Order: sequence, then C-alpha cells, then structure tokens
Amino acid sequence: MAHDPLELTSGTEARKAFWPTLRRGVGLVRDHRLVLGISIVLAIAGQIFTIAIPWATGRVVDEAMKPKDTDQLRYLIILILGLAIGRFFIMYLRRIISGTMAVNIERDLRNLVYHHLLSLSFPFFDRNQTGQIMNRATVDLTTLRLYLGYGILFFTQHTISIVAVMAVLFWMNALVALLVLVIVPPLIILAVVYARRSQPIVTEAQQALGQVTTQAEESVVGIRVIKAFGQEQQEVERFRERADSVFAYNVEATRLRAKYIPVMDFLPTISLALLIAIGGYAVINDRMSLGDFVTYSLLVGLIVMPLRMIGGWIGDTQRFVVSSQRVFQILDMRPSIEDLPDAQPLPAGGGEIRFEGVTFGYRPERPIIRDIELTIEPGSTVAIIGRTGSGKTTLTQLVPRFYDASAGRVLVEGVDVRQLRLDELRGAIGTVAEDTYLFSASIHDNIAFGRPDATDAEVRLAAERAQAAGFIEELPDGYGTMVGERGLTLSGGQRQRIAIARALLLDPRILILDDATASVDASTESRIRDALVEVMQGRTTLIIAHRLSTIALADRIVVLDEGRIVADGSHDELIGTNDVYREIHDHGLVDRRFVNADGDHVIIPVGHEEGVT
Repeated sequence: MAHDPLELTSGTEARKAFWPTLRRGVGLVRDHRLVLGISIVLAIAGQIFTIAIPWATGRVVDEAMKPKDTDQLRYLIILILGLAIGRFFIMYLRRIISGTMAVNIERDLRNLVYHHLLSLSFPFFDRNQTGQIMNRATVDLTTLRLYLGYGILFFTQHTISIVAVMAVLFWMNALVALLVLVIVPPLIILAVVYARRSQPIVTEAQQALGQVTTQAEESVVGIRVIKAFGQEQQEVERFRERADSVFAYNVEATRLRAKYIPVMDFLPTISLALLIAIGGYAVINDRMSLGDFVTYSLLVGLIVMPLRMIGGWIGDTQRFVVSSQRVFQILDMRPSIEDLPDAQPLPAGGGEIRFEGVTFGYRPERPIIRDIELTIEPGSTVAIIGRTGSGKTTLTQLVPRFYDASAGRVLVEGVDVRQLRLDELRGAIGTVAEDTYLFSASIHDNIAFGRPDATDAEVRLAAERAQAAGFIEELPDGYGTMVGERGLTLSGGQRQRIAIARALLLDPRILILDDATASVDASTESRIRDALVEVMQGRTTLIIAHRLSTIALADRIVVLDEGRIVADGSHDELIGTNDVYREIHDHGLVDRRFVNADGDHVIIPVGHEEGVT
C-alpha cells in the first residue's frame, strides 16, 4: 500500500469537505464531553448573572434614582455587586475547567498522533518531508487545541448570550428586539461568503508554512554540509522564497479579512444606533422609562460583541478545519506493514533465510531487485556485494520486513515473514547501518535502546565486544555521558561502535551489517573485525560493504548487478568465472582473508597476496 505525499486539496473539493471535517474535528472532544458540559452549564449561569446586571441597573434608575429612594439604591447596589461577584467566581471556575480541558485535549491529541506516526511504515516516511510531518504534529495540533478547548466554548457562550438577550428583549419590548434582528440576515450572508472565500487561502497558507518548517528542519540537520560548501546565502534565499510564499498567502488572507470583518463589526453598531434613536425619542415622549432605556442599551451592548465575534470565530473555524484535515490525513494513513490477524510467533531456529522469486521496488513500476532466489543457511556469513545501486541494502531490508516484496516470498526459519509477528521477527534481527543514528540520551541508554531492561553488566559486555568500552570509559561521565542530537558529539567511528553494541545487546540470531565499518579508521576497523569474528559465530550474518576487507569474514559471496544475482560462491570460485566480480576485484575493492600458521585470521588487501600461504 503506497503512501502519497501529505498534500491537501483546495477549491471545490476543500469546500465539500468542510462540514464533514468540522463534525469530525469537533467529535474529538467526545472523551471530554462531561467536562465540556460542565463548562457550558457554567457559561449559561455566567450569562444569567451577566444579563441580570443590566436589568438591575435599569431598576436603579427607575426605582431608586428617580424616586430618590436611598434604601432601594443601597439594596440594588448590593444586588449588582453580588451579581458581579457571583459572575466573577463562575467565570473563574469555568476558565479553570475549560483551560484544563484544553490542555488535556492537546495532550491526548499529541499522544494519539505520535503513537500513530510510530505505527506507520517506512513508505510513509520515504514519501513525506519531516518538516511537513512535524508541522502537523505541532502547529496544527495547537490550532486544534485552542479551538476545541476555547473556540467551541466561546461560540456556545456567545450563542447563549445572543439567544438569551434576544429572549429578554422580546419579553420586554418586541420592537427593540426587531431592531437587533434586522442586522442578522446580512451578517449571516457576509459570514458565509467570507468563509467560502477564505478557506482555500487558509489551506494554502498552512501548506506553505509546512514547507517553511521543512526548510528550517533540513537546514539545522544539514548545517555542516551547508557550511562546508559555503551555501549559507543560497539557503537563506531558499528560505526567504518559502517564507515569502507564506507571507503572500497571509497578506491575501489579511486583505480578505480587512474587507469583510469591518463590515461585520459595523452591522451590530447599526442596531445600537437604531435603539438610541428610537429609544431616545420614546423616552423624550414618555413612552419608555429611562430605566428601561438603560436596560435595553446595556442588553444590546451585551450582544454587540458576540455579533462582532462571528467574523473572528469563522476565521478560527476555517483554520481549525484546515488543521483538522492535515492531522486527519496522518491519522487516516494505515500502516502498509502490520501484523496479520492470525500472525504467528517466530519459530525456533538458527536464522535460516530464503528468498523465493523476490521482486521489489520502492515504486512498483521501478523494481530495484528482480527474481531473487537465494538460501542462506543458519549460522552462515554471506557477503552481498555489487555496484552502487545494485540493490544490496534493499535486499536486506526485506528480511526484517521494513518493506514487503512486490512478488515472491522472503522466509525466515521457513515461514513467510508476512505471516510472522513483527515484534518477534525484528527482535531476532540486529541491524547496523552505515548512517548511524543515536538519540539525545546517555550512551548507556543508546546501547540499551532495544533492551531497556538490560543490566549495566550486559551493556558493558556489548560495548566491550564492539570495541567501544575503551573510549566510553575515558569520557567524563562514562556510560552516563549524554550524546548530543544525532550523536554528533562523537566521532563517526565511536557512533558506529555504539551502534554495533546496540545490535549485539539484542543477541540476535540474524545480524545485518550494512557498511558497518565504513566510518572507522583502519586500526579500529581491525578491532571491530576481530570482534565480529567472535559475535558472528552461530549467527546468520549478512554483510554489505564498500570497504570490502570486511567481506573477507564471509563464508560466501553473492554478487548483485542491476537487481539480479549474477554470481554466488567463494572468492576462488568467482574470480575466474564472473565478469562483474572480476571487475570489482580488479579495481581493488575486495580484500581477502587468510589464516596464518598460528590459525589467526589475517586480512590482506587485494594485490598484496604474494608470499601469503
């Protein structure tokens, strides 16, 4: 199952997906509906107190100030203060509850997205930029958190304010209520038009922001390459182009907002102006009391702000829907590699591997390896060599099922790897790649990454066997020394030896060494090879290398060319029978292993075999 790049649709398709995405996004609060319900109840209670204050203020005018009743004035002042204090405590409690709910939603979403990302297979990460993924896991999740934690609640609160105030106004004076309602239809029409025009722009802006994040992430990770080639200015220009793209979309969104939002802000003011005009005339002509006029004015003032907020809330909803689409696009990705419902445990055995008619390509139309037929006996060591791009690494990645073969079968212990439980299969395979990745953790934790429960003694033994104990113990904090991001505080050879120790700690029955000694000097390589001679005993080992002195450790050599096996045998068998192997040999890429009179393994570079027996 291929994973397409994380790109969003725009225009008509985006508009069609608006309501389904909004419903699904709002549905994320389902697990927090009790807390949300409490917050809404508190919001309703708060609005009751809020509406009561204008009513009491109007009574101050008519029942205390006009008749000059000081006792009634004191009573109403105390009442208004009580209402204000009650509203304060209700709103304080609501904000505490809703704020806690917001961060809980964000925590749950982050855990959900992170867990799902780790469940996805290699093809997903092959086809998508790290920056785009990180942007969705950070910026977009924050947008979801703010909307779900506050946006829904504020919208509910504002809706309650409008409905409650309108109900009171209709109860007190239908004419005043109609003055307010007159601006609602044009306000709704403007809101809908603004929403339709802004959504594609917001979508493109979010996507462009992901490109900026990608550029920043790549520049930080590749800073050594940038500086080594003196390309700082070029990278700055590339970043500026992407940042300008975000700027252009944001300017367009700002212009659109500037066109619609002021009008939407202005319309509620019309209601207030009409009230003042008609209400003032009614007070002058004794058809409305001054207290009622004050009450009406304060009540209309209470819904002016919610009506004005409609435009802002619509903009927030647009961003929420776009961010939801981006997050759901990740959550809807299914792992292309996962356990079958009836997956079986890995059988006992010595690590037999078989490739039966295996064909595979990262894109189906472009196979990398073709019709591979190969059996690797338990406990044997096989070197896989070939020109660059011949499919060596690709072939070994099918064994732990990082990818599934397009055709044919890969079997471990006689069972198709697709029938095995992934955790047991990968737990039985130790992998050391050329591009070693270490985490920002201690050396101990990096070695014990595959076995967090390993004892200190086991970690030290793995380090000793990988020829890493010496330099580790010389570090200031020994095994507790913190490794910088990606292990860049260590040399290439040190990182490589830690990676070998990490693989050895698993005690795997299958060991895959993909150019595992490429980053070490000749002296260190010799020590690592000595260690590998020991640790490969009783394990099935696949060796891929360009510095092929390491391949001299192999019992057998398999030569790949253009994705096919073109030779299989020992050095002596291949040197006289296979042109590809002879070409590699003649260019000095293959070293040979000899056993001296003392029974020790001696690595002799090709072309220096004379006198060796």
